[in-house]
Amino acid sequence: MKTLTVFTPTYNRKHTIGRTYDSLCRQTCGDFEWLVIDDGSSDGTREWVESLGDKVQQEGQQFDWMGRVSDGVDENHFVIQTPKFKLEYVYKPNGGLYTGYNVAYATIQTELCVCIDSDDYMPDDAVEKIVDYWRQNGSLQYAGILGLDYNIATKELIGGKFPEGLKEVYFYDLTLKNLHAGDTKPVMRTDLMKQVAPQVGFPEEKNFNPIYMMLQVCDKAPVLLMNENLCNVEYQIGADSMSQGIWRQYVNSARSFAKLRLLEMRLQRNNLKNRMRVSVHYVSSCILSRDEGWLNKSPLKLMTLLLSPLGGMLALVVMWKNRKVDR
Repeated sequence: MKTLTVFTPTYNRKHTIGRTYDSLCRQTCGDFEWLVIDDGSSDGTREWVESLGDKVQQEGQQFDWMGRVSDGVDENHFVIQTPKFKLEYVYKPNGGLYTGYNVAYATIQTELCVCIDSDDYMPDDAVEKIVDYWRQNGSLQYAGILGLDYNIATKELIGGKFPEGLKEVYFYDLTLKNLHAGDTKPVMRTDLMKQVAPQVGFPEEKNFNPIYMMLQVCDKAPVLLMNENLCNVEYQIGADSMSQGIWRQYVNSARSFAKLRLLEMRLQRNNLKNRMRVSVHYVSSCILSRDEGWLNKSPLKLMTLLLSPLGGMLALVVMWKNRKVDR
């Protein structure tokens, strides 16, 4: 069995996923498999995948819209042997990015896994660096590895490098202790991710961040750090960027954000200041989702109650920002 699975959730990205595939074909180490999770594409992604090699498995597990295993087998789940590596393809109804992660964690059998989006691609030696570093330093003590992302357009590091000499860290400490600012590329132990999957979301909300699963795992075990480029990222700016779209997501996926904030309140690797910040965001999300049971659900009821006026003010800001974006 291979050591690593690269998994790629995709939705109507036939025009970019070829770049992802080409980068995998150039890898200096072949100790990996590729899993493509097609989240309801209608642009010919499946036909493109089928053109890459011969099918060695005609059908597989069936998944529902949330990425949960359902009864029966599905011809939309098959395996292809490309000239360079095994490619597993799963088609499912559209449900959002986190549902693709659910499919991945239910399907992957290798020791490690890493998500490379269909807009992005890996440097030619990324798999080799991951596998070698894990063989030299990895153990059951660690949840995985954190590497770095680089901007495709500028070829520059997104954010900064990890502190020199720091070999391992609890993921949440990167922010709480100001150890790192910018993107990271997580390479996770598959067995640990399977323990917290699937991530259960809401039918109308597709922007539930899959970091929800990673936070649960990384609250209990540290990750190893690699100051190496593991992914070249299509980094968007302007109206289509995450920073601009986040205001709309706060409204459209308010229940998902509230659920994420509840998890953050419970994390062991947290501090008072951040719990207060999270409580404010939780109240805001509950107001936006009209959840009347917000206080009963909070694990920090007194803090949440005392900070509820600030949460109300944040909800007003979010609604104002949304009106501004929509103009």
